[in-house]
Amino acid sequence: MTFLSPWFLLLLIPLAGLVIAAALMRRRRNRYAVRFAALPLLDRVVPERPGWRRHLTGGLGLLSLAMLVMAAARPEADVRVPREQATVMVVVDQSVSMEATDVSPSRLEAAIEAGTQFVDGLPDNFRVGLVGFAGNAEVLATPTNDHQAVKDALTGLTLEPMTAIGEGVFASLEQVRESATGEDVPARIVLLSDGSNTTGRSPSEAAAAASEAGVPVSTIAYGTPEGVVDGGTGRPIRVPVDAEALAALAESTGGTAYQAESSDELQAVYEDIGSSIGWVAEPRELAPYFAAAAFLFTLIAAALSLRWFARLV
Repeated sequence: MTFLSPWFLLLLIPLAGLVIAAALMRRRRNRYAVRFAALPLLDRVVPERPGWRRHLTGGLGLLSLAMLVMAAARPEADVRVPREQATVMVVVDQSVSMEATDVSPSRLEAAIEAGTQFVDGLPDNFRVGLVGFAGNAEVLATPTNDHQAVKDALTGLTLEPMTAIGEGVFASLEQVRESATGEDVPARIVLLSDGSNTTGRSPSEAAAAASEAGVPVSTIAYGTPEGVVDGGTGRPIRVPVDAEALAALAESTGGTAYQAESSDELQAVYEDIGSSIGWVAEPRELAPYFAAAAFLFTLIAAALSLRWFARLV
């Protein structure tokens, strides 16, 4: 929390001085009473008073003053508010290596399922598009508010040979440019792959283009180092995930790199991404809340004083 007018906080100094002065006066009064009155007589002359009640009402009054000072200082804090618009491109690896079952039921099927839930969790006014890539990239759904069309396209993904990660990013950037309306609408690419680029432009070229366009690329690395697929020869072919390559792509574009080794982790990843895309932190002045708190504390102190001492102060 920050303050737009911090000099008003100096008013807390005399308030603290008032508290100290009250404590000193009370201590002095107690010493005087003990010194000049016999204790048995003092008990009869000075009736027992509900001291804690006076402390409570006084403390509430001081707290309300402190809240008023804080309000005058105009406190400000970042508050999460929903984005009004955004363009999100979901980019899915369709290469044969995504057939590996180290992420149940398979890397591709897990991606389709979690991707569907991810699109479901985005605000309705977000435009969402879908790109699939293997030997090349194909736009399966242009950015649209029709999220059901994107989910339908997700279920139609099939496996193909080779992996062109860079081409998937370039195709997504083109869709972002074509869908731009002239307004300052944020865009994000979410890329799902096991990370081994084998054809097309390199991920580093794609990262440079995304950085220049100001579009972060968040990546999800699917699988484990032990992933295998059936090569058709009866002998399994190892397809270990290349999480480092995907992390480099994400970090160089200002995105976030994730790794999903199970369907449960995958769902958590998508919830995290959806939260970061769907909300934005905006500064909001909190002075009205502090002023309202001061009024509430003052009201409570006055009510208690009236109830216990038959007076407002």
